[in-house]
Amino acid sequence: MSKIKILNLEIDNLSKTEFLDSLQSGVVFTPNVDHLMKLQKDPEFLQAYSISNYNLCDSQILLLAARFLGTPICEKISGSDLFPAFYHYHSHNDNIKIFLLGAKEGIALQAQQRINDKVGRNIIVGSYSPSFGFENNLSECQQIVDIINNSGATVLVIGVGAPKQEKWIYKYKEKLVNIKIFMALGATIDFEAGNIKRAPKWVSQVGFEWLFRLVCEPKRLWKRYLIEDIPFFFLILKQKLKFYINKNHKDTHHFWRTADKY
Repeated sequence: MSKIKILNLEIDNLSKTEFLDSLQSGVVFTPNVDHLMKLQKDPEFLQAYSISNYNLCDSQILLLAARFLGTPICEKISGSDLFPAFYHYHSHNDNIKIFLLGAKEGIALQAQQRINDKVGRNIIVGSYSPSFGFENNLSECQQIVDIINNSGATVLVIGVGAPKQEKWIYKYKEKLVNIKIFMALGATIDFEAGNIKRAPKWVSQVGFEWLFRLVCEPKRLWKRYLIEDIPFFFLILKQKLKFYINKNHKDTHHFWRTADKY
């Protein structure tokens, strides 16, 4: 499986079909520009990425950046496209039982019901919408672990936003004893529930899905898209000119060793 290096992350150069055919187990992350920018300065996020088995390109801008660097990626695989492809691919596979973790109260349950109706069986075996700030509530996190373990699920789809969802998988992965596949898929649960409108396909294909989402959720997304993510283009130019300094995992190992002392 070939990998494409963009800044300090290796992205798998796979088509959606190749990925679905190869996926048996593991951790699946879907990096975009915002992920890449957070990975420049968040050692915990970089450490969480160290356990991923698949990094799938979830951005037309990343696709264009890879082409600019001379290492093209064959296909954009966004979480919102991947998840329906995944559950339809496994519609008759009784070993695939999915748990949805994320979205606001009632939304995950709504997504569960809609997906099960589409598939024609209860492929989604449970769902939970956590409280705001749940990741800092050890009691609620343990409750979530217990609910997932008791659900019979073999696949966890978590959609609580990056880097929260990736860090949560990193922290609790070993406690989820029956889960074989972990997928961090952002707003996908909201899309499946019909709670958030997806961008038209042509908007996504020309690289303006970010603008569509900004118009839909300006208060939440303006800072991300208009301030935090803009330096990405400068960093890509630095990589092209071989001036980019790679932030590797040595720093994160030191971070976690230091954190363990306290």
